[in-house]
Amino acid sequence: MVARLAPSILSADFALLAEEAARIAPVADLLHVDVMDAHFVPNLTIGPVVVESLRRHTDLLLDVHVMIEDPDRWALDYVEAGADYLTFHAEATDDPVGVARSIREAGAKAGLALRPGTDAAPYLGMVAEFDLVLCMTVEPGFGGQEFMADVLPKITAFREAIDAAGCETLLEVDGGINPETAGRAAAAGADTFVAGSAVFGAPDPLAAGRAIKAAADAGWAA
Repeated sequence: MVARLAPSILSADFALLAEEAARIAPVADLLHVDVMDAHFVPNLTIGPVVVESLRRHTDLLLDVHVMIEDPDRWALDYVEAGADYLTFHAEATDDPVGVARSIREAGAKAGLALRPGTDAAPYLGMVAEFDLVLCMTVEPGFGGQEFMADVLPKITAFREAIDAAGCETLLEVDGGINPETAGRAAAAGADTFVAGSAVFGAPDPLAAGRAIKAAADAGWAA
C-alpha cells in the first residue's frame, strides 16, 4: 500500500488558507476540509463558500468531511463547491448507500465516516458503495484530541472487508494522528492519514508530514 497524507486545515491559519495549502502541497496527497454545523457536532467551522474559494487556489484533491445533520439534503452543496471526496457520517442518515450514490452521480467520490463508538458491522457488506471509509479515532468536533486505540479493531475489520470485496476503497483515519499513532493505524490496515496539529503545528510541516508517511510505511512492514 501507499500511504496517503491528508493534512487537515482545521489546524491551519484560517486567514491564510491558500498559502497554507500551498505550503503543505509537496507532502500532501489530499487536503482535508472539516465542515461542522454546530448541530451534529458542537462546533461550527466552514461552509461551501470556503470550499469553493479553496478550490480556486489549490490543485490538491479536496477531501471534504461533512460533520452535519441531513447530508441527504446538504451534501451535494459541497460537491458543487468543488469537493473531490465528500465524506458524510453514517450516524446522520438512514440511507448511506443512497447518499453515496447521489454524491457519485454529482461527480465526486463518496466517503462514509463512523464515530469511534459506531459499530462497523452494519456497514462492512457495503464497502464497495464507497470510495473512502473514514474511521474516526477521536470524537468528531474538535482538533487536538488524543488517539483512541480501541478503534484499531474496527480499522482491521474494514480492511478485511475492503480486501474481500476486491474494491479500491480508501481506508482513512482521523484524530490524534502523529508518527506513533499513524504506525499503529497502518498496522491495523489504514492507508490514508488525516493529521492537523501534528502537521500545521510543527516547526517544519513538510518534515512532519514525511515522518507520518514513513511511520505508516513502517507500520505496514511490521
